[in-house]
Amino acid sequence: MVIARKLLEKQNMQVVCAANGKCGIEQFEKAPIGNFDVIITDIRMPLMSGIEVARTIRGLPRSDAKTVPIIAMTANAFEDDVQETRKAGMIGHISKPIDPETMYKEIIRCMYKKQ
Repeated sequence: MVIARKLLEKQNMQVVCAANGKCGIEQFEKAPIGNFDVIITDIRMPLMSGIEVARTIRGLPRSDAKTVPIIAMTANAFEDDVQETRKAGMIGHISKPIDPETMYKEIIRCMYKKQ
């Protein structure tokens, strides 16, 4: 999280971090609709996995919950892992270790992809 945050802030992006999946969902729920342009969630987090986070966000009764791009960040880049993230409602996948240019391109791709 620290590395990703620094890389994103270096590109003048505003970053909101959560200590765990539950906190991330709470931050999304409390924010005004449309506040987040993209969500990047690690697959392995305390309290809730990134898969659970994505499913929960997609199920929230908010107009932006169905459309906000959710990107998985994980060390698991096998096709089965990518398919599992897609089933949970994620539209992007960033592999660790993070390659900054690849991460930036994936964020841009997901922000402009139709849901």
